[in-house]
Amino acid sequence: MHKTSGQRDPAAAFPLPLERDDAGERRQANRAVGISAAGLAVTGLAELLIAILTGSVGLLGDAIHNLSDVSTSAVVFLGFRLSRRGPTERYSYGLERAEDLAGIGIALVIWVSAAFAGVESVRKLLGHGSTAHVGIGIAGAVLGIVGNQVVARYKLVVGRRIRSATLVADARHSWLDALSSAGALAGLIAVAAGQHWGDPVAGLAVTLFIGHVGWEVTTDVVGRLADGVEPEVITAAEAAAGDLPGVVHAHARARWTGRVLRVEVEAWVDPGLTAREADALGHQAATAIAAVRPDAGSFTWITRAAPE
Repeated sequence: MHKTSGQRDPAAAFPLPLERDDAGERRQANRAVGISAAGLAVTGLAELLIAILTGSVGLLGDAIHNLSDVSTSAVVFLGFRLSRRGPTERYSYGLERAEDLAGIGIALVIWVSAAFAGVESVRKLLGHGSTAHVGIGIAGAVLGIVGNQVVARYKLVVGRRIRSATLVADARHSWLDALSSAGALAGLIAVAAGQHWGDPVAGLAVTLFIGHVGWEVTTDVVGRLADGVEPEVITAAEAAAGDLPGVVHAHARARWTGRVLRVEVEAWVDPGLTAREADALGHQAATAIAAVRPDAGSFTWITRAAPE
């Protein structure tokens, strides 16, 4: 209830005008994860067999990285399943952050893949190993590029549609695999041209690609877990609430829990407002926030009486 003293009023949650189809989004996410895992399994196994046949470490690193994506898909699927659980007394927000924790699993797999690719590439570079059946190896690298591009695009489209940072991170991982396949392809072309060092050098290039995307994914996931949001989210929420008649000043906070953007606005309002007028103002604020941040899934409104 609204008060005319300078004390903070209890927070009130107001429904946002736009409702999300959470169950439908989860179905889309699970379908994307399952289809992507199947596609990557086929691509990775084909590359692995060709890598064993040719002795290409660039292709081997790319194949292992592709197959590791199948395990990360299982991690993502587990995160989506856990996040379905509703609030309890112990976990008052439910397990929505399970999706963000799954992102950490993806990051770990990326870093392990980078270490493996790097070690194998250095070993072949120092040992001067040979590469056979280069033409078949080139075909395998092309298969890796095509397969990963298709999977990455699919997951990126679905991830952005349902606002899942984990699925978008997984899409970036698959995009990385396409680049690593391109690196393996360049190395094999160099070997075909008589430059035997081309394959291990390509393997090292693949390692650098993996490390770069690993850093980006890690930064994104850690930022979410630390309640980081884009500055424009706060700016837009404060502007939308601050422009309402009766609001003297507005201060916003926001954080992501899984795919839910939770916005909280603390507003200093005209001390002459009645409780009914204060509640009406909260509903207006919810409508205004939804207009500027349609991705918001939760809104909390806190009023304080502005100094007279």
